[in-house]
Amino acid sequence: MRSINAIVTCLILASFAQGQTKGIIDYSDSPHSRFHGINIGDCRWTDGFWAEKFASCEETMVPHMGEILKGDTGHALNNFKIAAGTQKGTHKGFSWHDGDFYKWMEASVYLYAINQNEDLLSELDQLIEIIASAQEPDGYLHTQIQIEEIPHFSNRRFHEMYNCGHLYTAACIHHRVTGKTNFLKIATKNADLLYRLFQPRPKQLSRFGFNQTQIMGLAELYRTTKDARYLELAEIFINNRGNQRDSDHPTVTGESTGDMVQERVPLRKETEAVGHAVLALYFYAGAADVYAETGEQALLNALDRLWSNVVDKKMYLTGAVGQAHYGISSRRDRISEGFVGEYVMPNSSAYNETCANICNAMFSYRMLNIKGESKYADVMERVLFNSALSGISISGTHYFYSNPLRLVNGARDYSKMNTESPHRKPYLKCFCCPPNLVRTIAKSSAWAYSLSENGVAVNLYGGNSLSTQLRDQTAIQLTQQTSYPWDGKVTITIERCKDTAFDIHLRIPDWAEGSEVSVNGQKRNRELVPGRYATINRQWALGDVIELNMPMPVRLVEGHPRIEETRNQVAIARGPVVYCIESPDLPEETSILDVYLPSNSNLTAEFHPDLLGGLTAIEGTIAIRDRSTATMYQTVKQPTWTMQHTTFVPYFAWCNRGECEMTVFLPVIWQ
Repeated sequence: MRSINAIVTCLILASFAQGQTKGIIDYSDSPHSRFHGINIGDCRWTDGFWAEKFASCEETMVPHMGEILKGDTGHALNNFKIAAGTQKGTHKGFSWHDGDFYKWMEASVYLYAINQNEDLLSELDQLIEIIASAQEPDGYLHTQIQIEEIPHFSNRRFHEMYNCGHLYTAACIHHRVTGKTNFLKIATKNADLLYRLFQPRPKQLSRFGFNQTQIMGLAELYRTTKDARYLELAEIFINNRGNQRDSDHPTVTGESTGDMVQERVPLRKETEAVGHAVLALYFYAGAADVYAETGEQALLNALDRLWSNVVDKKMYLTGAVGQAHYGISSRRDRISEGFVGEYVMPNSSAYNETCANICNAMFSYRMLNIKGESKYADVMERVLFNSALSGISISGTHYFYSNPLRLVNGARDYSKMNTESPHRKPYLKCFCCPPNLVRTIAKSSAWAYSLSENGVAVNLYGGNSLSTQLRDQTAIQLTQQTSYPWDGKVTITIERCKDTAFDIHLRIPDWAEGSEVSVNGQKRNRELVPGRYATINRQWALGDVIELNMPMPVRLVEGHPRIEETRNQVAIARGPVVYCIESPDLPEETSILDVYLPSNSNLTAEFHPDLLGGLTAIEGTIAIRDRSTATMYQTVKQPTWTMQHTTFVPYFAWCNRGECEMTVFLPVIWQ
């Protein structure tokens, strides 16, 4: 293993250059990254799907969420004021609520990077001042523990590391976009405290940390300040996992041990994704950040294994992960909100926490930068268009915590559940998912492109404009026009470029068989391989036009034969979007369980400007079975079928027309 000190020997803070914006993950100087992020704000959604989502984020999602978190419902800002002694009261919300507030602040910074609204910046400065006043002289900051006078770092379940990690990330983003140091100083003061406490690796703290977002945050602090202590500490947190005994920390008890928190096996030896899905994927994402700086092959080998295990054996068609609310790992540890066995993919009881789905995309984004392979962007896109957006209503004001692939009325008693619900809610007591999703939408344009060694990679398609610099500091400007994801035609125009040859890498999605590309109307004969980047190297000129055409037939998708829950069933997909059927599009009193799909149903796509905010729906014929018994088992008789024309809507848009039944997978009548 390469030593951190061998990589970076200086331990000094870098000068803080005013307005020097870099990527959401600053891979600009990472020696083991094939792709590098564009600067925050260099890409802007201009029209179409993501432009509309960003506008909703700017006009509704972030302001509405801010009112919640700054008010008495969310109480997050109140907690900081109480901890600072400027307001009386008690702590409200879960112990990780500080981190959720930081995520919302991060989303606000992304908006500022695009719209340069000085009112946003002024409000952030006021909030940062309040947070600074709550911070203790030694750098400690955690409102619940401070208000309730709980001993610091006494129990991992208080999520101190989680709050630290989101503080560091939000502060780094704030500095990169604004050039200000007020938020960053709070973060570095807190990180210096962690270094003093954890760097000696005392036994009583060796198993500390429940949700380890601090690893990602420390890596970003290292990249922002060039202080190698932060990278050293990030690696210490990775190395601590899986190498300690239960007796090393007496307060670590119950389900916060073993596979639940990825500590049964050291990361470099792990072969499967286990435990709480959010904890696992944040952990893997942090380890990927560390690899990008150290280049340790054993770490990358583990990340390759774990990514493949998640995507190939434990991920839903929608990109969602975390199959079960409660269960056991393969090593018989009790777990919650997480991964269970391979190919165990229930539909109705699927947990699929919105945060976990987003974390899946975050991990893939880091792997994309490290390896430069299209398959990672495929997962990012799958999540974004399906299991991420399903977590928020079309209005931008209501939220899902869990995202099942089937909902049947009366099948589950939601009164006994603390996070699942049959409809989106205006506020979730456990508020981790909404700000995570909103910050993802706010920064989505920064995921659209990456910089290669001598060019630019197009990761996500959508109407946008890009104005950035290539790795050699030469300027490039592109415009992208498309109706994606409703149409597979993408036109990219070169608005500015250098006068020597460079690469443009076009992602050909794994579903996009038969794609074609042309430059200035001349079709390129080279076959495009789905799941790969198509690289065009040439001396580009102002006004050059690339046209990519990706066929978008309606597809029937079946699961692996080991997925018992989807045997003899199919889902409907078109392009990157997974579809579902819900009860508003069925005859009254029809149960979703009695709906079948004839294999010869003529499924056609049609754009509906007035349906659920405007989207492409799929029309076709279904068969409704006449079922008169509710007994657990019955002798099979020849079914009676009623044929019905209906509409399938994108999964992300379900439950926006009132509480309803829904399913993604349907049993098939093969004809």
